[in-house]
Amino acid sequence: MRLAIIADIHGNLDALRAVLTDAQAQGAEQIIVNGDVVNRGPDSVAALGLLLAREDISFTLGNHDDLLRMWDARSADLPADWFDDPFWGATAWSADQLDRAGLLHVPADWPMTRTLTVAGLPPVLIAHGSPQHYREGISERTRPERVQELSGGHGVLVGSHIHRPAQAEVGGVLVLNTGAVGAPVNGDPRAQYLLLTAGTDGWHTEFRAVPYDRSGVLARFGSSGLLDTGLSAQIFREEIITSRSLYTPYWSWTECEGLPRDARTWDTFLHRQMVAAP
Repeated sequence: MRLAIIADIHGNLDALRAVLTDAQAQGAEQIIVNGDVVNRGPDSVAALGLLLAREDISFTLGNHDDLLRMWDARSADLPADWFDDPFWGATAWSADQLDRAGLLHVPADWPMTRTLTVAGLPPVLIAHGSPQHYREGISERTRPERVQELSGGHGVLVGSHIHRPAQAEVGGVLVLNTGAVGAPVNGDPRAQYLLLTAGTDGWHTEFRAVPYDRSGVLARFGSSGLLDTGLSAQIFREEIITSRSLYTPYWSWTECEGLPRDARTWDTFLHRQMVAAP
């Protein structure tokens, strides 16, 4: 048995197609989409539609899949001032695109976790973040005691969300992170995912990194109208170009310094990042 676990597509259709083609070539019999199909990139509708058309795919819920539904509902779980903040224009745009296509609420039925069991092998617990919250990333840096809490007796714990691949043996639990299909932040621009193969001696892991032409998705930021929505779309595009995490550290920096999230502070932040880069 060979299983592909893909995640963090983030509206990047070209990266998704590359990964699906590669997974087929590698003989994957099943594909689990471990959350965050949508938002950030220009292709949320097309990416979700492509996946829904296949019968060999199952899903878990990611924080961005849920965020767009919460945005549309003006959920009280989101800060009220976000809805009038132009910084969130890309999120509003993506939610509207999915709503117009009748796809916004499809993720409502996706579970938070999936469990894979194969006779004679440790059970595999799969969640976008952690089994307890889709925004809690797991990796080799996760505390051993936390791994034990999260694994719940499963021998393999698979997460996504942090947009980089990871593998570690922690207290007898194999901790894996799939990396990101559409927006990796480990400096490698290729579309990344995890292959799990059931062997007689245990689970065999392979982290795949698939090259693809990024010019199409980068151009669609402009042609789709997404780039016109404001600063966050510009940041998301820059992350695809650089394969580095920019959005989260920029948000944290402005929050810590009490600065507005606007073109001026973004330019300052980006200049500091370029100076600090090796």
